[in-house]
Amino acid sequence: MSEIKTQASDADVTAFLEAATPQRRREDGLALAEIFREVTGAEPVMWGPSMVGYGSYRYVSPSDPRRRGEWPKTAFSPRKAQLSLYGLKDLPAGAELLPELGKFTEGAGCVYVKKLDDIDLDVLRRLIAIAWGRGDDPLP
Repeated sequence: MSEIKTQASDADVTAFLEAATPQRRREDGLALAEIFREVTGAEPVMWGPSMVGYGSYRYVSPSDPRRRGEWPKTAFSPRKAQLSLYGLKDLPAGAELLPELGKFTEGAGCVYVKKLDDIDLDVLRRLIAIAWGRGDDPLP
């Protein structure tokens, strides 16, 4: 079984966020860091080279129970084209609330937002809180 490539590291979160481009993405990334910290009460940790994560949980892949690992409960990345938000739609309560977020698109495991002005930050806070409450997946 291969090891998952995206893992927590001791890389400097602030340096990563301050280096984000363009400037709008940097500003939104720093604002997201404050929102996630406020909701979770946790300090951010870099996961891989570009994800800012909060907390972690043990997952078991539903398609292959032998594939297991640790993943952030919730995370974001200020990518050049958009903000990627992770963990917001994984739980039923988050998936149900997601349509109220505002203007976004979805990927397989994340939500994409062009800019924070496009979404309701109170709904975002609620989605982060739901994701933060996630426990470990049960072992098969």
